[in-house]
Amino acid sequence: MRLFIFSFCCFAVGGFFAALAAEHHTVLQNNKSFDREEIVIAIGDSVEFKNADQVKHNIQIQELGYNSGIQQPGSGSSLRFDESGRFKVRCGIHSKMKMTVLVE
Repeated sequence: MRLFIFSFCCFAVGGFFAALAAEHHTVLQNNKSFDREEIVIAIGDSVEFKNADQVKHNIQIQELGYNSGIQQPGSGSSLRFDESGRFKVRCGIHSKMKMTVLVE
């Protein structure tokens, strides 16, 4: 029983510190483009896609089935990435807006 409690406590504490280590990144949308072509993040990190433009945008990540809905100027949407991979980000309104989130 003590081994179980010790293992559970180590797992819980490890998960707690992993959550503390997670970072929050911001990608800006401006002039109908993303401010970078690619961002490299760690598993558990989150990315906010912030609309710093004067027009509406819509974040879509097909691999995750994610759709932010319409983003008004000044608004943003945040998404946590819990698995590794290469995720293609698109604006559903402006087809030339593309970038990649690489989760390692």
